[in-house]
Parts: sequence; C-alpha cells; structure tokens
Amino acid sequence: MPSSSDPRHFGDLAPSSYPGERLGAPQSGPGSVARPGRRILGLIIDWAIASLLSFAFFHYDGWATLGVFALLQYVFIPTIGGSIGHRIVGLRLVALNGGWVGLWRPLVRTVLLCIVVPAVVWDSDQRGFHDKVAGTLLLRA
Repeated sequence: MPSSSDPRHFGDLAPSSYPGERLGAPQSGPGSVARPGRRILGLIIDWAIASLLSFAFFHYDGWATLGVFALLQYVFIPTIGGSIGHRIVGLRLVALNGGWVGLWRPLVRTVLLCIVVPAVVWDSDQRGFHDKVAGTLLLRA
C-alpha cells in the first residue's frame, strides 16, 4: 500500500490509469467513460435540434432555444437513456449507483448543463460537475 507521502496516493483513492477505472468502468469499448469528442458532438447535435425547433416555433429566440434544449434533455434522458445527441453518437447516461436515472437526476443535470460552467469543469474520470452533482455517468453504449 502506498504511504501517505506517496504523491500518487490521496486518501483511500488509488491512482487510476484511465478515466473511469475508479468507478469500475472498462478502459475502452462499451461501458467505458465517454470521451470529450463524443460528448461535444452529442451536445452539438442536441443544440442543432433545439435550434431548429426554436426557429420553427419561436423565430429563433435565444431563450426559447435554451428552453427547448433543456426540455429535450429532461424528457429523453430518463426515457431513452440519454439525449438524442447522446444516443446518435453511441452514448448512454446511467445512474452512478445503477438502476434507472429517475426524474430528479435529469432535472439537476439539465439545470447545471444550461448554466454551462459546471459542464466544463471535469474530474480525472472525465465527469463534468453536472454529472457529479446528479450522480450520473455518461458511458459508451
């Protein structure tokens, strides 16, 4: 066991060699932690869908676009296991403790995602603060 003076040791958490190792996720393939490229592409797809709907129904009002984006996130995460963009790029959102994500996790995650800053602050497992607070994990499907 590493000593407390070992720079790789912090509390009871052993160092991880890849994102998601501490969470029990495989290094690659299905079930591994989603990497930034797929996350960003999924977000772009979701924003494009929200923009098209906003343009069609609200003449592309900025607040309407954000509202449509949030609604799409909140509706599709608990029903299909991720947003439309997530599913298109091969990702799924799961509760960290297993089981269904429920209704409160998508709500908390979506509100924090819309604030933006929590979504761009990541930990060593490449989980955004919005996922940490909501207790969710974005995985490759």
